Amino acid sequence: MKITAIHPYPVWVGIRNQLIVKVETNEGIVGWGESGLSGREKAVVGAIEHYREFLIGRDPMAIGALWQEMYRSQYFEGGRVLTAAISAIDIALHDIKGKALGVPVYQLLGGKQRRHIPTFATTRGPCGPEMIEQAKELMAGGWTAIRLFPASHDSRGVYEPRASIAETAKWCVKAREELGDEVVLGVDYHHRLSVAEAASYCQKMPSGTLDFLEEPIRDETPEAYEALRRMTGVPFAIGEEFASKWQFLPYIERDIHQFNRIDVCNVGGLTEAMKVAGWSEAHYVDMMPHNPLGPICTAATIHFAASVANFSWLETRASPGELYHGFDDIEIFPVQPRLEGAVYKVPDTPGLGVEVDEDLVKKQSFKFWEAPHLQRIDGSVTNW
Repeated sequence: MKITAIHPYPVWVGIRNQLIVKVETNEGIVGWGESGLSGREKAVVGAIEHYREFLIGRDPMAIGALWQEMYRSQYFEGGRVLTAAISAIDIALHDIKGKALGVPVYQLLGGKQRRHIPTFATTRGPCGPEMIEQAKELMAGGWTAIRLFPASHDSRGVYEPRASIAETAKWCVKAREELGDEVVLGVDYHHRLSVAEAASYCQKMPSGTLDFLEEPIRDETPEAYEALRRMTGVPFAIGEEFASKWQFLPYIERDIHQFNRIDVCNVGGLTEAMKVAGWSEAHYVDMMPHNPLGPICTAATIHFAASVANFSWLETRASPGELYHGFDDIEIFPVQPRLEGAVYKVPDTPGLGVEVDEDLVKKQSFKFWEAPHLQRIDGSVTNW
């Protein structure tokens, strides 16, 4: 079997772009992958086009060797753009291999270790009574792990961290009081705080209020996370923006965090994700995958979650009052993972278990999109 074509499709689906990638073979078996570098899809398309030049004619079954060649056969190795491109191709190659062998992808990763994949859901309302009511609705729907959103920016794009942490801490305490101790509660601060601000936020709440704090500060300096670790006992959930095993290295080896928010569409695909999972298992760090994209990302992550021992919850885009699974379109993705209550069943069909209507994909267009560029009240730029 040989690779005959690689087609990147950066297209607007639902309310955002998805970069999905089709890999074709001379035996008629095709695979689908997805890249996770949201907002910079055109950059990833360029990297995929470079890789395509030497992947055409190669054996798609040699996934590990092709991963090494894509990563190492250039002077400027690594980086989020390149590993996002590698991720999409790697996932598509797993899809091809599973279909060629007639097995689901999890069989390529060591076999299934669980029957279904537990998920966590997120409230969408602002900090306040609405947030607590939405959490109660999610609990009634079967969720035992819920992520809360902190007080956010205003309509002008102004974000003041100190104001946010004061308001968020107050309502997190009330949420714990009303929701009880059995539900897992976490907050995603989207790396918008400094070390001092994050420590202050944690210290404003009684011990046991939060079960995890997600991405409180930026990740470039592990030593900063170590300083924050000394100031709070709240477990950290970090890593969704990590682009390699090497980026995870200091966090795992120094026991800085407790949950890996790994993204299979950014880290280097399933090949790299499995290496990070094994490494994490040795340090008793659970995998808590990032899953904000479309059905291909969800399917690939379900197979990953089914195959690793150290797993907690998979992110799902479920909101009170409506359920949606990635920014998906049932016509574009007629076969895809669907939530059953608060869990995903592990598919047993060959490959990923996703079907794509390529004719409809070709009819979609790409739209340039920018995340909000936030400022503090004094006009200075702050983190999105």
